[in-house]
Amino acid sequence: MELLNALVEKGLRRELPTREEALAVLATSDEELLDVVAAAGKVRRAWFGRRVKLNYLVNLKSGLCPEDCSYCSQRLGSEAGILKYTWLKPDEAAAAAAAGVAGGAKRVCLVASGRGPTDRDVDRVSRTIEAIKEQNEGVEVCACLGLLSDGQADRLRGAGADAYNHNLNTSEATYGDITTTHTYADRVETVQQAQAAGLSACSGLIAGMGESDEDLVDVVFALRELDPDSVPVNFLIPFEGTPLAKEWNLTPQRCLRILSMVRFVCPDVEVRIAGGREVHLRTMQPLALHLANSIFLGDYLTSEGQAGRADLDMIADAGFEVEGAGEVTLPVHRADAAAAAGGCGAHASADCGSHGEAEGGGCGPCGGHAHGAGETAQPAAAGAARTDLVAVRRRGTGTDLPPNA
Repeated sequence: MELLNALVEKGLRRELPTREEALAVLATSDEELLDVVAAAGKVRRAWFGRRVKLNYLVNLKSGLCPEDCSYCSQRLGSEAGILKYTWLKPDEAAAAAAAGVAGGAKRVCLVASGRGPTDRDVDRVSRTIEAIKEQNEGVEVCACLGLLSDGQADRLRGAGADAYNHNLNTSEATYGDITTTHTYADRVETVQQAQAAGLSACSGLIAGMGESDEDLVDVVFALRELDPDSVPVNFLIPFEGTPLAKEWNLTPQRCLRILSMVRFVCPDVEVRIAGGREVHLRTMQPLALHLANSIFLGDYLTSEGQAGRADLDMIADAGFEVEGAGEVTLPVHRADAAAAAGGCGAHASADCGSHGEAEGGGCGPCGGHAHGAGETAQPAAAGAARTDLVAVRRRGTGTDLPPNA
């Protein structure tokens, strides 16, 4: 296909596709899907080989967020039966992080629900970062605490944070339909503050909230212009008890086309499959590894994910390998630029976690997996909640049960 050949050539040159080309990827048919994945896979392998980076989430503070993000189980007015707890102590967070590192994660993502941190919160998170790094030599730490105030990014960087995550989520034109308690511009400003402080910026999107193809292309082009080091692609987890509980409009094929479009637009950036991969990609997850070079290991913030062992088996069975702690994630030109700016790209990568407002989307992943081994996901009935696919997290951080890592 002439379109795909042109996109591969542009991806290898880091050249931005046209909007028409990006929209054409989303409009391809299911019969053309494997050709689309193969083409985007060439770009992924050119910049990242066959490595898959593992990241691990630690939910420092769960629930009771004052923001009204429609996709979020922790939002103001949410009726989702999620875990709710206040700040973990630094040693508790460090113990949780150790489980992920032992499972193969090279980055720990510290997440807290809320509009943004107070200065006292930043002090608390700084102590947590120090505790994690004392116990886990070489681990990368990404913070995701919401909207930042002046100087807070610098303080997190000074405490040892490597990256900061804050997603754009959707297009600027439709942002007000999803959230009213802050603006799209607020999010852009926080990402820019992180970059200015020398933190590796992580910013992505949520698909599946009822947006159009044009909205998806708009937000991915905006991310390309913002130039984060990593782009998490979240697929909405429609939690029962949230305004978007009935938005079941994604198919595995649609998810693969979205990931392919992101890879073509952001060819040399770490693309991470974040919240919702188990729910919407399901048995097609291994194909998505040909497009993205990063995933989260185990559970998410408020919902359960695929078993950590199953993640590792999937990576190996698909012919990929887990990225080692000593390997540099980013291509040389991006790693060198990050090093010059004082960021973390020099020693590892630029991916990160998610903000507590995210449920299958937000600033990262929170959605999960509920059907067990041997069970088959059934098609969603029109307008029906899918309690068979979304399981609220009841283990790991904030509970007495061992984590899934």
